[in-house]
Amino acid sequence: METNFNAEEQRVYSTIETMVNAFQKKDISGVLATYEENAIVMFEPQKPISGKENLRIAFKQFSEMNPTFTFSRHEIYISGDIATHIAPWTMTGNMPDGALIEQCGLSVAVLRKQADGNWLMIQDNPSGQFSMGI
Repeated sequence: METNFNAEEQRVYSTIETMVNAFQKKDISGVLATYEENAIVMFEPQKPISGKENLRIAFKQFSEMNPTFTFSRHEIYISGDIATHIAPWTMTGNMPDGALIEQCGLSVAVLRKQADGNWLMIQDNPSGQFSMGI
């Protein structure tokens, strides 16, 4: 997918890309490295999970479906040391009984620039479309 990001937007995108690639490889430690210590993730709408150990458990369970994600586009907006990443996605995977699962949604992630210049997620909502009733 072609992106026309400036250098700072590219660093934000790199964090997202690193997270997705680590998740596809079931590298949960790699996934968690893209989040701040007190980050929240909404694996289900309106049910934030926080704490690295809770996130580790949730990501491990989710990775067992062998999900594959496809993004149709990425938008990144930066204001000072806060960035928002928005991306429509589709996912295919398999339930434990082998049944195919297909989902789609709108990922909305908020990232904060760290002292070293890297960006880490502080809020990750892969179900950003929920409030729209979709």
